[in-house]
Amino acid sequence: MDLEFFEPAEAAALMRCTEAWLRDGAASGRFPHACWGKGKIIFTSEHIMEIARLSEVQPGSTSNRAPAEAKTASKERLIGTRARVRRLASAN
Repeated sequence: MDLEFFEPAEAAALMRCTEAWLRDGAASGRFPHACWGKGKIIFTSEHIMEIARLSEVQPGSTSNRAPAEAKTASKERLIGTRARVRRLASAN
């Protein structure tokens, strides 16, 4: 079994990024991860490889957002203190 397990700080050091960036990505559902116990975030070596793939910028791309996020952002906006998603009038 070649699967390794990393805490967010260890994964961040390996990927040369911030721990906060990894935690935020995992908490928002952008990055694959596992939760052990009472919500402890754990990354496997496979998760880290997938995060690296998700973060790649391909030649000719004009946005650093994922295509699904860019598509959603143009049709929806957040309004109010509870950040409810409302459809824009032009999207109807």
